[in-house]
Formats: sequence, structure tokens, C-alpha cells
Amino acid sequence: MSTSSAQPGGALTRQEQRHITRQLLLALIASGALILGLLWRWLAPEQVAVADLLLGAASLVVAVPVLRHAWHSLRYPSLHGLTDQLIALALLGAWATGDLLTAALLPLIMIVGHILEERSVIGSQEAIEALSKLTRSRARRVDGEGNLHDIDNHDLESGDVVEVRAGDHIPADGLVLEGKASLDTAPITGESVPQEVEPGSEVYGGAINLDGLLRVRVTRTGETSTLGRVIALMQSAEQASPPITRLLERHAARYLLLVLMIAASTWFLTQDAQAMLAVLVAACPCALVLSAPASSIAGLTVAARHGILIRGAAFLEELAEVNAVVVDKTGTLTHGKLQLEALAPADGVTQQQLKALAASLGATSNHPVSRALSDIAPREEWLLLENVRELQGLGVSAATPQGEAVLGRPELLATSVADLPEVPEHDGPVVGLALEGRFLGWLLLADSLRGEAATAMAELRELGLNRQLLLTGDRQSVADRIAHSVGIRDVIAGALPADKLNQVKQQIDSGYRPMVIGDGINDSLALKAGVVGVAMGAGGSDIAMSSADIVLIGSDLRRLGTCVRLSRRCRRTLQVNVFIGLGWTLAIVAMAAFGWLGASGAVVAALLHNLSTLLVLGNAGRLLRFEEKLSEQK
Repeated sequence: MSTSSAQPGGALTRQEQRHITRQLLLALIASGALILGLLWRWLAPEQVAVADLLLGAASLVVAVPVLRHAWHSLRYPSLHGLTDQLIALALLGAWATGDLLTAALLPLIMIVGHILEERSVIGSQEAIEALSKLTRSRARRVDGEGNLHDIDNHDLESGDVVEVRAGDHIPADGLVLEGKASLDTAPITGESVPQEVEPGSEVYGGAINLDGLLRVRVTRTGETSTLGRVIALMQSAEQASPPITRLLERHAARYLLLVLMIAASTWFLTQDAQAMLAVLVAACPCALVLSAPASSIAGLTVAARHGILIRGAAFLEELAEVNAVVVDKTGTLTHGKLQLEALAPADGVTQQQLKALAASLGATSNHPVSRALSDIAPREEWLLLENVRELQGLGVSAATPQGEAVLGRPELLATSVADLPEVPEHDGPVVGLALEGRFLGWLLLADSLRGEAATAMAELRELGLNRQLLLTGDRQSVADRIAHSVGIRDVIAGALPADKLNQVKQQIDSGYRPMVIGDGINDSLALKAGVVGVAMGAGGSDIAMSSADIVLIGSDLRRLGTCVRLSRRCRRTLQVNVFIGLGWTLAIVAMAAFGWLGASGAVVAALLHNLSTLLVLGNAGRLLRFEEKLSEQK
């Protein structure tokens, strides 16, 4: 039924939220009365009046919004309005023939279905609202005399100078004037390794200053900033998305006209009111209306059982049509955090000695590289440290029982080691360790690949998703290595959110129907633009999960294959159900029009179309037996 929907690009109003709540309340009340009426028919068949009273009450509860929306659609015709008129006509026909069960069940199903649709709209609005909140922060503006003023970052203007301390968010896009620091830019660029910035470096609003003190000159604020453009593009993508309509809505006008013509022709030819009412009741498309919801609800239930959350039935149907994959790297194909990949100890130094000292020093800093190293040795092996000093963007040093230890970048070790060995070639961060001026070894870190990633991509290729594109904000060398590991041939690196959006649009313009997979803020635009967006549930950002159509709760990529197989199974079930619902309905309408249903034609028609409803529900119920175990990791 047609209702007011949320305006794209803004949060739902209280009126819209109250409308959804009212619909849900009406559905619950009608469901209770309907169940009581059916139980009364079964337990006390002699008390027909009581059962009919309960069923009548259920139908009246849901009839009010149905008839109101049908009347509204007569004044303001629309695609949804045609469906409202069809349901109202079926409801009046059911009342006329005394089929109170159909009169209660049909509008009830439509109300519940529409509530689910509106919840999908809420998800997209929540994503935009969450992203808007992320752009709001405090800033320390430096005036001409060097004084600091704490203000809202929305009050900043281009040319302002701000001070950013360790732990602060960068309040707006800008250029570093003074200081050095490591920035966590993963939410903006997808880069897993912290960005080292110095005077002259460009920084993005929303990035996190991990260490150091910066003076930044603001270059872009508000809607012109990187995050501001993300919000604007997301709103544009939301508004440009074509409406997803159900099969019945596409043919509602023709079907309504056909029913009216057949009913009128039956009356003029037979002068039999019962035959005319039988046509109306027979044309009440319970089975056809239930064909999509029953299949979809079963599919959504099975998906949830497999750790897959799908926001709506439309996305389940779209998933069956995908033939390409656009996937992010950081946090999607990889774990999204640094891990020790290899050790290169110097002569006479054991790996255990290297790990123990590196873990001890790493535990003294909150830098992502240090945090990764703190886990490479158990706590009981850590050394006692004194006089710990953290050198911004370079590393840490401390006094140990064996002497002064230094852990950090090659530039730092070069100041304490006289003959520093050549730095090994590596895509990720390379950290050196020295003790009392003696070089102990190199530690090579990287964002590790998920164990199931290669298997998952191979399964998708077997399902026909041969077009696979790795789209990441990380460096080209890192992206190429990860792509080779999982069998992806096409790679685009260094992509910002707008670039990712454009690449997804290019895939669609080229005739592909891509499934977009990501986990971060920088993926939200691409997730919305894809035919289906899939977010990683464990560790994924709230914005990505709100933007996505599907969320993998456990973040196991092998569930992508499960999604595709389940959706295709649901599509086959839906096609069978539509055939049952439409074919059966047309047959009953034909028999009613020719008077073959007898003197009680309306009652017989009601019984026959209710039987078709049971067939549709039974066929949809077969989906609940769908069970799939994860394939072994290769």
C-alpha cells in the first residue's frame, strides 16, 4: 500500500516513524484476532458466529488503512495506488461473499510487506545520518596571535589554521604546516598502514592523528571536504536509484481493468449476482500476492540461519542476477590490521630473542605497528624497560638490562647503528631493532589475507561471476599481491570513495551487474551504487553496514557463494509460485464467469483460491530445508 516515504538524503521524520509504528500495531492486532478466529473455528465449529466476529474484527482493523489508501490512490494515481485499488476491490469482494478469512489475510499481508519495505528505506537514511555525525567534531583554531579557540569544525573556513593533537580527528581537509605524525586514514582511503605526514602533506578530514602534534591549514570544509562529498554523493546515489517494484505492481493496472471487465461482462450476460461476486472473489489474488512474500520470507529466514542478514526481499531477488564482483581489500579480503609476516634476524640472533625484545618495546606505544608487534611474544617473555621514549613517526627507545634498545623505522636505526644492513624490499612496513648500537634484525609486517578469501573468489567464479575487480585505496604493489593470491586479474589501486563509485557505475554501464563487497566508510558509496552491496559484519564500520543490502555477520567470505546459490533457489521457487498463483486464479475466474461453480459460486471460489494459497505456502516452505556447509579452505 502506498504511504509516505522518507525523503532521500535525510533522516526519517517522527511522523514517518509513527506511521510505521501504527502499521505494525495494526498488523499485530489483526494477526491476533485472525489467529483467535481460526482457533475458534477449529475448537468450537458450532460457534460460527463467534469465529466470524473475530475474523470480521481482524478484517476491519486492516480494512481502514486499505480503503483509505485506495481512496487516496483514486485522487492521486500512482503505481502503488493501483495495487491499493486492487487490494480494496478484493477486500470488498470478500466481504460481499462473506469470506472473512480472505478479507483479513490479504490486507494484513500487504501491510506487513510494506513495513518491511519501509525498514529498507530507514537503513539507507541511517547510513547517511551516521556519516553526517562522523563529520562533526571540535577543532582548535589558531588565531593571528597564536591563541587557541575551541570551536565546532563546521565553523571553520578555508585558510584557517588548526592544531591537531594526538588522538584527535582531523577537523577538515588541509595541508600540514608544522609537525610530523602518523594518521589512520583507513576510513577515508582504505589504507591499512598509517600515513606518515609532515609539512606539505595533504590530510583528509575524519582521519585520526595517532601521535604527534600538527598545525594544519584548512583547505576544504563542510560539503566541499572529502567526507562532505561522500555524503553528497551518497544522497545523490540514493535519489538516482531506480525504484524497485514487485511483479504485481508492474501489472496491477492491467489486472484491475481485466477483473472489472470480466465481472461486468458476467453480470450483463448472466444477470447472476453470485457469478459476478464469484469473479471478484476468484480474482482476489491471494496466492499471487503471497508468492513473492512467502518465498522471500523463507529465503531471508534461511539466510539468517547461515549468518547472512539481508535487508529486504528485493535484494535477495537482485542477488540472483549478479554476474560480477567488485571487492575492497582492507578489512574485506584482508583482516584489516597489521601482522608480523617475516623476520630477518642478524647473525647470532635468534628469532625468539628478536620477538621478545620487539614485543616489549611495541607494548609501550599505541601506534598500529607497535600494537601489532606487541602480540608476537607472550607477556611473560617481555623485558623490563625504563626511560621509554616515543619518537614521533619514527619508533620507540628504552633502557633494558642489556643496554639501550631502539625499535622503529630504518631512518631511526640509522642514527644508532653504525653499519646498518640494507633494508629488505617489502610491500608493508619494515621495522628494525637494535640493542646498544648493535643491529639485531628486521621485522616485516603486512595486512594478512583472510584464509578463506581465495576459496570464496574461486566459488564465485564457478557460479558465473567471472568478472572480478579488486578496488582499493591501498598502494598498487600491495593490491597486486593480494589480487594474485586470490585469483583476481583486474586491479585498481589508490581509489578514493568517489573513484570507487565511478568504477562501479562504469561496470554497470558496461553491462555487468556487480556485487560490491566492502567494510569501511570509504566503501559506502560503492555499496549503494552496486546492484547488491555486501558489508562485513565483524569489524565493519556502522556506515558500511547501514549502506549495504547484505551483511555477513561472521565476515566469512565463503558465505558469498551461499548468498548467490540461495538467491537463485529463491528465484526458481518464486517463478513456480507465480505460475501457481496466476494460473490457478485465471482458471477459477474463468469457471466463475461461465457459472461452473454453481449457486454458491462465491463460496466455492473462495475455497479454491485459498487452496492455491496453501500450495504456494507449501512450495515456499521447501526453501526452509536449504542447508549448506562451508567449503574447505584451499
